[in-house]
Amino acid sequence: MSNALQSLLDLLDLEQIEEDIFRGRSRSAVVPRVFGGQVAAQALVAAGRTVPEDRPAHSLHAYFLRPGDPGAPIVYTVDRIRDGRSFTTRRVVAVQHGKPIFHLSASFQTYEDGLDHQEPMPASPDPESLPTGAERLREYRHLDPVVVEKFLEARAAVDLRYADEPPYGRFGEPREPHSQVWFRTNGKLADDPLLHVVLATYVSDMTLLDSVLLAHGRGGWAVGDVVGASLDHAMWFHRPFRADEWLLYDQESPSAYGGRGLGQARIYTQDGRLAITVIQEGVVRVPRERGTG
Repeated sequence: MSNALQSLLDLLDLEQIEEDIFRGRSRSAVVPRVFGGQVAAQALVAAGRTVPEDRPAHSLHAYFLRPGDPGAPIVYTVDRIRDGRSFTTRRVVAVQHGKPIFHLSASFQTYEDGLDHQEPMPASPDPESLPTGAERLREYRHLDPVVVEKFLEARAAVDLRYADEPPYGRFGEPREPHSQVWFRTNGKLADDPLLHVVLATYVSDMTLLDSVLLAHGRGGWAVGDVVGASLDHAMWFHRPFRADEWLLYDQESPSAYGGRGLGQARIYTQDGRLAITVIQEGVVRVPRERGTG
């Protein structure tokens, strides 16, 4: 296991300070606030620790309310909404400086047999044939070296490989609002289903709005031609998977309007099983030029 992955696992390992109350640390991200994937993953850890191990998470729905302060701890309070015969529901509120910054609702279910069908996995290049994230980033001479190092540090725990050029790699002309990324953790994980779901949740917030940027030829936060933040995030976990094995993140944007952009995606295992569906809306604004408005 890489040092970066161990550091991430330590970050997600919350301290329990009271029954149903947990505390998590924060760290800086590419932008000067807590990375949304971190707070979502930590909230899911908090919820999962109040649920029997035989009930894996099957969905989550979340709202990002305020920017997180990376210099302060985050307190997660879990509300045990329901414990049914098949389903368990939890609500989590993340608080910093006395104010809620994030709300999460998560549902867990005991395993049962049922109907089974799925959308086929789309075509994609073999992940081993693609350049690593570090290899791509270091090729881009137009990026600020400080930004490149921030990206590399923020994603060091994950092997994340774009099937095509990312928005910040080639921008200026609109492209199809579709992006594919292969990812897996940089090291093996324990056989804990919650851990794999939590790691996938963490990674899911890294690239989902890329397709919004592609549709408008924008390079994104790395080049400063848009500003934005996640607004809400929803995930459905359909089938078992491992986050330390290759997963295809197939993403697209059906709409952008009113300063908001919508991304939707499916995550497949390398052997073609549909594991997760993800939908996210975020603020995506074009910065105003000085002297306007």
